[in-house]
Amino acid sequence: MPAKRNPNKFVYRGIVFTGLTARSLFRVPVIPSGLENLPSHEDISGLNRAVVPGKGAVVAITHFGYLDFAFAELLMWRKLKVHMRFLVTKKATKKKFVKAVCDWCEHIVVDRADGAAAYKESVEKLRGGDYLAVLPEAGVSRSFTVRQLKTGAVRMAAEAGVPIIPVSVWGGHRMLTRGHGLSIKAVWKTPVRVHVGEIMRVESDADVVEETRRLQEELQEGIDYCIDTYPVTPEPGAWWMPRSRGGSAMSVEEQQVLDAADREKYKITG
Repeated sequence: MPAKRNPNKFVYRGIVFTGLTARSLFRVPVIPSGLENLPSHEDISGLNRAVVPGKGAVVAITHFGYLDFAFAELLMWRKLKVHMRFLVTKKATKKKFVKAVCDWCEHIVVDRADGAAAYKESVEKLRGGDYLAVLPEAGVSRSFTVRQLKTGAVRMAAEAGVPIIPVSVWGGHRMLTRGHGLSIKAVWKTPVRVHVGEIMRVESDADVVEETRRLQEELQEGIDYCIDTYPVTPEPGAWWMPRSRGGSAMSVEEQQVLDAADREKYKITG
Protein backbone atom coordinates (compact mmCIF):
# COMPACT_ATOMS: atom_id res chain seq x y z
CA MET A 1 0.00 0.00 0.00
CA PRO A 2 1.51 3.39 -1.00
CA ALA A 3 2.30 5.88 1.75
CA LYS A 4 -0.39 8.43 2.51
CA ARG A 5 0.39 11.86 1.07
CA ASN A 6 0.65 14.87 3.37
CA PRO A 7 -2.25 17.37 3.35
CA ASN A 8 -1.71 20.32 1.01
CA LYS A 9 -4.03 23.32 1.22
CA PHE A 10 -2.76 24.63 -2.09
CA VAL A 11 -4.06 21.56 -3.90
CA TYR A 12 -7.46 22.17 -2.33
CA ARG A 13 -7.43 25.82 -3.38
CA GLY A 14 -6.26 24.86 -6.86
CA ILE A 15 -9.32 22.63 -7.24
CA VAL A 16 -11.60 25.41 -5.98
CA PHE A 17 -10.11 27.98 -8.35
CA THR A 18 -10.45 25.50 -11.23
CA GLY A 19 -14.15 25.19 -10.39
CA LEU A 20 -14.56 28.96 -10.26
CA THR A 21 -12.83 29.29 -13.61
CA ALA A 22 -15.04 26.63 -15.18
CA ARG A 23 -18.17 28.34 -13.83
CA SER A 24 -17.03 31.62 -15.36
CA LEU A 25 -15.97 30.02 -18.65
CA PHE A 26 -19.35 28.33 -19.14
CA ARG A 27 -21.19 31.39 -17.79
CA VAL A 28 -23.09 29.40 -15.19
CA PRO A 29 -25.22 31.66 -12.95
CA VAL A 30 -25.07 30.40 -9.35
CA ILE A 31 -27.94 32.00 -7.44
CA PRO A 32 -27.66 31.68 -3.65
CA SER A 33 -30.20 32.35 -0.94
CA GLY A 34 -30.37 31.87 2.82
CA LEU A 35 -26.83 33.18 3.28
CA GLU A 36 -27.93 34.83 6.51
CA ASN A 37 -28.15 31.31 7.97
CA LEU A 38 -24.42 30.67 7.61
CA PRO A 39 -22.27 30.89 10.75
CA SER A 40 -21.02 34.41 11.42
CA HIS A 41 -18.39 33.62 14.06
CA GLU A 42 -15.62 32.34 11.77
CA ASP A 43 -12.08 33.73 12.07
CA ILE A 44 -11.11 34.48 8.45
CA SER A 45 -7.89 36.14 7.31
CA GLY A 46 -7.40 36.46 3.57
CA LEU A 47 -7.84 32.96 2.13
CA ASN A 48 -7.49 31.28 5.51
CA ARG A 49 -10.25 30.17 7.85
CA ALA A 50 -8.96 29.30 11.30
CA VAL A 51 -9.82 25.68 12.11
CA VAL A 52 -10.76 25.89 15.78
CA PRO A 53 -11.94 22.94 17.90
CA GLY A 54 -15.62 23.33 18.68
CA LYS A 55 -16.36 25.34 15.53
CA GLY A 56 -16.94 22.53 13.07
CA ALA A 57 -20.20 21.76 11.27
CA VAL A 58 -21.91 19.09 9.23
CA VAL A 59 -22.93 20.46 5.82
CA ALA A 60 -25.81 18.29 4.57
CA ILE A 61 -26.17 18.61 0.79
CA THR A 62 -28.90 17.32 -1.51
CA HIS A 63 -27.78 14.91 -4.22
CA PHE A 64 -29.69 15.08 -7.51
CA GLY A 65 -26.65 15.39 -9.77
CA TYR A 66 -22.97 14.57 -9.72
CA LEU A 67 -21.90 18.23 -9.53
CA ASP A 68 -24.11 19.34 -6.64
CA PHE A 69 -21.28 18.98 -4.12
CA ALA A 70 -19.13 21.36 -6.19
CA PHE A 71 -21.67 24.16 -6.14
CA ALA A 72 -22.11 23.76 -2.37
CA GLU A 73 -18.33 23.86 -1.93
CA LEU A 74 -17.92 26.97 -4.08
CA LEU A 75 -20.54 28.76 -1.99
CA MET A 76 -18.94 27.77 1.32
CA TRP A 77 -15.53 28.81 0.02
CA ARG A 78 -16.76 32.16 -1.24
CA LYS A 79 -18.52 33.05 2.01
CA LEU A 80 -16.40 31.37 4.70
CA LYS A 81 -13.16 30.18 2.99
CA VAL A 82 -14.01 26.71 4.24
CA HIS A 83 -12.02 23.69 3.12
CA MET A 84 -14.85 21.20 3.47
CA ARG A 85 -13.91 17.56 3.99
CA PHE A 86 -15.91 15.13 1.88
CA LEU A 87 -16.84 11.50 2.33
CA VAL A 88 -15.54 9.67 -0.75
CA THR A 89 -16.48 6.07 -1.53
CA LYS A 90 -13.90 3.31 -1.36
CA LYS A 91 -14.84 2.38 -4.93
CA ALA A 92 -13.92 5.86 -6.21
CA THR A 93 -10.50 5.83 -4.53
CA LYS A 94 -9.42 2.79 -6.53
CA LYS A 95 -8.39 5.42 -9.07
CA LYS A 96 -4.92 6.63 -8.04
CA PHE A 97 -5.64 10.28 -8.79
CA VAL A 98 -8.80 10.27 -6.64
CA LYS A 99 -6.89 8.63 -3.78
CA ALA A 100 -4.16 11.28 -4.06
CA VAL A 101 -6.71 14.10 -3.96
CA CYS A 102 -8.31 12.56 -0.87
CA ASP A 103 -4.94 12.54 0.88
CA TRP A 104 -4.01 16.09 -0.09
CA CYS A 105 -7.45 17.52 0.76
CA GLU A 106 -8.00 15.42 3.92
CA HIS A 107 -11.17 13.84 2.60
CA ILE A 108 -12.50 10.70 4.27
CA VAL A 109 -12.73 7.35 2.48
CA VAL A 110 -15.88 5.44 3.37
CA ASP A 111 -16.66 1.80 2.70
CA ARG A 112 -20.41 1.75 2.10
CA ALA A 113 -20.52 -1.87 3.24
CA ASP A 114 -18.88 -1.02 6.58
CA GLY A 115 -18.68 2.66 7.50
CA ALA A 116 -17.53 2.41 11.13
CA ALA A 117 -13.97 3.62 10.53
CA ALA A 118 -15.10 6.55 8.37
CA TYR A 119 -17.71 7.50 10.97
CA LYS A 120 -15.09 7.64 13.73
CA GLU A 121 -12.73 9.74 11.60
CA SER A 122 -15.57 12.08 10.66
CA VAL A 123 -16.50 12.76 14.29
CA GLU A 124 -12.84 13.47 15.11
CA LYS A 125 -12.58 16.01 12.28
CA LEU A 126 -15.80 17.70 13.34
CA ARG A 127 -14.60 18.01 16.92
CA GLY A 128 -11.34 19.44 15.62
CA GLY A 129 -13.17 22.28 13.88
CA ASP A 130 -13.54 21.04 10.30
CA TYR A 131 -16.64 21.36 8.15
CA LEU A 132 -17.70 17.93 6.91
CA ALA A 133 -19.75 17.73 3.70
CA VAL A 134 -22.28 14.89 3.79
CA LEU A 135 -24.68 13.74 1.07
CA PRO A 136 -27.16 12.09 3.44
CA GLU A 137 -29.27 10.57 0.66
CA ALA A 138 -26.26 8.26 0.08
CA GLY A 139 -26.70 8.31 -3.69
CA VAL A 140 -28.28 10.30 -6.50
CA SER A 141 -32.02 10.84 -6.21
CA ARG A 142 -33.52 9.88 -9.56
CA SER A 143 -36.93 11.29 -8.64
CA PHE A 144 -35.41 14.76 -8.03
CA THR A 145 -37.06 14.86 -4.64
CA VAL A 146 -35.12 14.42 -1.40
CA ARG A 147 -35.27 10.73 -0.66
CA GLN A 148 -35.14 9.10 2.78
CA LEU A 149 -31.88 10.05 4.48
CA LYS A 150 -29.32 7.94 6.25
CA THR A 151 -28.97 8.84 9.93
CA GLY A 152 -25.19 9.36 9.80
CA ALA A 153 -25.24 13.14 9.39
CA VAL A 154 -27.44 13.61 12.46
CA ARG A 155 -25.58 11.04 14.55
CA MET A 156 -22.20 12.62 13.78
CA ALA A 157 -23.45 16.13 14.56
CA ALA A 158 -24.96 14.99 17.86
CA GLU A 159 -21.86 13.07 18.94
CA ALA A 160 -19.43 15.84 17.94
CA GLY A 161 -21.62 18.60 19.37
CA VAL A 162 -21.71 20.62 16.14
CA PRO A 163 -24.56 22.13 14.09
CA ILE A 164 -25.94 20.91 10.77
CA ILE A 165 -26.09 23.34 7.83
CA PRO A 166 -28.71 22.15 5.28
CA VAL A 167 -27.80 23.05 1.68
CA SER A 168 -30.26 22.39 -1.15
CA VAL A 169 -28.95 22.49 -4.73
CA TRP A 170 -31.23 22.70 -7.75
CA GLY A 171 -30.21 22.84 -11.40
CA GLY A 172 -26.89 21.05 -11.18
CA HIS A 173 -28.60 17.80 -12.20
CA ARG A 174 -29.41 19.35 -15.58
CA MET A 175 -25.66 19.26 -16.30
CA LEU A 176 -24.77 15.77 -15.14
CA THR A 177 -26.78 13.06 -13.45
CA ARG A 178 -27.70 9.42 -13.87
CA GLY A 179 -28.75 8.77 -17.44
CA HIS A 180 -27.76 12.25 -18.64
CA GLY A 181 -24.12 12.81 -19.51
CA LEU A 182 -22.00 15.93 -19.41
CA SER A 183 -21.89 18.15 -22.48
CA ILE A 184 -21.14 21.77 -23.31
CA LYS A 185 -24.78 22.30 -24.23
CA ALA A 186 -25.95 20.92 -20.86
CA VAL A 187 -23.61 23.20 -18.91
CA TRP A 188 -23.65 26.40 -20.98
CA LYS A 189 -25.48 29.16 -19.06
CA THR A 190 -27.47 26.63 -17.04
CA PRO A 191 -28.54 28.33 -13.78
CA VAL A 192 -27.95 26.67 -10.43
CA ARG A 193 -29.87 27.62 -7.28
CA VAL A 194 -28.27 26.99 -3.89
CA HIS A 195 -30.32 27.55 -0.74
CA VAL A 196 -28.92 27.44 2.79
CA GLY A 197 -31.55 26.41 5.32
CA GLU A 198 -31.73 27.32 8.97
CA ILE A 199 -28.98 25.75 11.06
CA MET A 200 -30.09 22.64 12.94
CA ARG A 201 -28.75 21.82 16.38
CA VAL A 202 -29.11 18.28 17.64
CA GLU A 203 -28.81 17.39 21.30
CA SER A 204 -26.74 14.35 22.26
CA ASP A 205 -29.84 12.52 23.54
CA ALA A 206 -32.13 13.48 20.63
CA ASP A 207 -34.21 10.98 18.69
CA VAL A 208 -31.93 10.37 15.72
CA VAL A 209 -34.70 9.06 13.47
CA GLU A 210 -36.93 12.04 14.19
CA GLU A 211 -34.11 14.54 13.69
CA THR A 212 -33.16 12.87 10.41
CA ARG A 213 -36.75 13.21 9.25
CA ARG A 214 -36.61 16.88 10.20
CA LEU A 215 -33.43 17.33 8.18
CA GLN A 216 -35.07 15.67 5.17
CA GLU A 217 -38.00 18.07 5.43
CA GLU A 218 -35.65 21.06 5.70
CA LEU A 219 -33.73 19.99 2.60
CA GLN A 220 -36.95 19.39 0.65
CA GLU A 221 -38.28 22.81 1.67
CA GLY A 222 -35.06 24.26 0.31
CA ILE A 223 -35.51 22.39 -2.97
CA ASP A 224 -39.12 23.57 -3.26
CA TYR A 225 -37.99 27.15 -2.71
CA CYS A 226 -35.27 26.76 -5.33
CA ILE A 227 -37.77 25.38 -7.87
CA ASP A 228 -40.22 28.19 -7.15
CA THR A 229 -37.52 30.81 -7.71
CA TYR A 230 -35.65 29.09 -10.55
CA PRO A 231 -35.17 31.44 -13.52
CA VAL A 232 -36.07 28.83 -16.15
CA THR A 233 -39.64 27.72 -16.90
CA PRO A 234 -39.57 24.01 -17.74
CA GLU A 235 -41.48 22.63 -20.68
CA PRO A 236 -44.35 20.22 -19.82
CA GLY A 237 -42.96 16.80 -18.97
CA ALA A 238 -39.37 18.03 -18.61
CA TRP A 239 -37.08 15.17 -17.66
CA TRP A 240 -35.38 17.25 -14.97
CA MET A 241 -38.57 18.03 -13.06
CA PRO A 242 -40.17 15.74 -10.43
CA ARG A 243 -43.52 14.12 -11.16
CA SER A 244 -45.22 16.30 -8.55
CA ARG A 245 -44.19 19.36 -10.57
CA GLY A 246 -45.39 18.10 -13.93
CA GLY A 247 -42.08 16.55 -14.97
CA SER A 248 -41.25 13.07 -16.19
CA ALA A 249 -38.58 12.12 -13.64
CA MET A 250 -38.70 8.67 -12.10
CA SER A 251 -41.43 8.16 -9.52
CA VAL A 252 -40.50 7.73 -5.88
CA GLU A 253 -41.80 4.14 -5.97
CA GLU A 254 -39.68 3.26 -9.01
CA GLN A 255 -36.67 4.84 -7.39
CA GLN A 256 -37.07 2.81 -4.20
CA VAL A 257 -36.85 -0.44 -6.15
CA LEU A 258 -33.61 0.61 -7.84
CA ASP A 259 -32.18 1.98 -4.60
CA ALA A 260 -32.61 -1.42 -2.97
CA ALA A 261 -30.69 -3.04 -5.83
CA ASP A 262 -27.92 -0.44 -5.45
CA ARG A 263 -27.52 -1.22 -1.76
CA GLU A 264 -26.81 -4.85 -2.63
CA LYS A 265 -24.09 -3.74 -5.05
CA TYR A 266 -22.47 -1.55 -2.40
CA LYS A 267 -21.81 -4.68 -0.31
CA ILE A 268 -19.41 -5.75 -3.07
CA THR A 269 -18.00 -2.47 -4.41
CA GLY A 270 -17.63 -0.62 -1.07
